[in-house]
Amino acid sequence: MKVFAISSPTPSLTPEVINAHMPAEVHDTVRLYLSGKVDQFWFQEKAGPIFLMDVPSLEDARAALNTLPLVASGVMSYELRPVVPLMPLARLIPAK
Repeated sequence: MKVFAISSPTPSLTPEVINAHMPAEVHDTVRLYLSGKVDQFWFQEKAGPIFLMDVPSLEDARAALNTLPLVASGVMSYELRPVVPLMPLARLIPAK
């Protein structure tokens, strides 16, 4: 299943906290990408990353994100939004 994971920092996420966690955060994010759990990723200014995940379930997405240092330390959370292909597109294809 495809899931958008949209990050939200907590007020306790300071530049000092980011700097302390960033080496491990980058390493673990790349690990999730190379494992195929994170398919694509983007960054939103003053908020953090957005991941398009490819996982069996929302629970798997949550478990993977919980391994990230900023999430594990409680300074970042993710809203999970499952997505599916745009179904009305089929209406554009004429029936045979």
